[in-house]
Amino acid sequence: MRALSLAATLFVFWLLLSGHYTAFLMTSGAIAAAFVAWLGLRLDYADEEGHPIDLLGRSLFYLPWLIKEIVKAAWSVALIIVNPSLPISPHIIRVTTTQKKAVGIVAYANSITLTPGTITVEVSRPEHALLVHALTEAAATDLAAGEMDRRVTLMEGAG
Repeated sequence: MRALSLAATLFVFWLLLSGHYTAFLMTSGAIAAAFVAWLGLRLDYADEEGHPIDLLGRSLFYLPWLIKEIVKAAWSVALIIVNPSLPISPHIIRVTTTQKKAVGIVAYANSITLTPGTITVEVSRPEHALLVHALTEAAATDLAAGEMDRRVTLMEGAG
């Protein structure tokens, strides 16, 4: 199933990039996508971390929440920037992760970095911890509350 999903994903991506829909080019693209998917399985890069198709369904619930958080944080950072006194209070905090797989930890670290005003500085998988720089105390407090960690763990299927 993973190979079929990878081939379909590659083919759709190829179609979007090429913009040409003749029979010959679409057939060539399908053959190339199938070959690359087969090669990915043979070389062992199309595993659950390389192509995490099993997260697709649960990510449909996570992504709208993440987009809302990105917009809220962007608004907050924009207000700080236009304020003449620049009321920032940078914090470096260590947050614990509850994800079980590497793909979950990466999703959590990237979600933090995508949210304006926070950036993941270091990932420590053995310690289940991330070192995060937060622009404000409020951003650090929100992150320490653990809502994003809980939602990523649910998306991963480990919660």
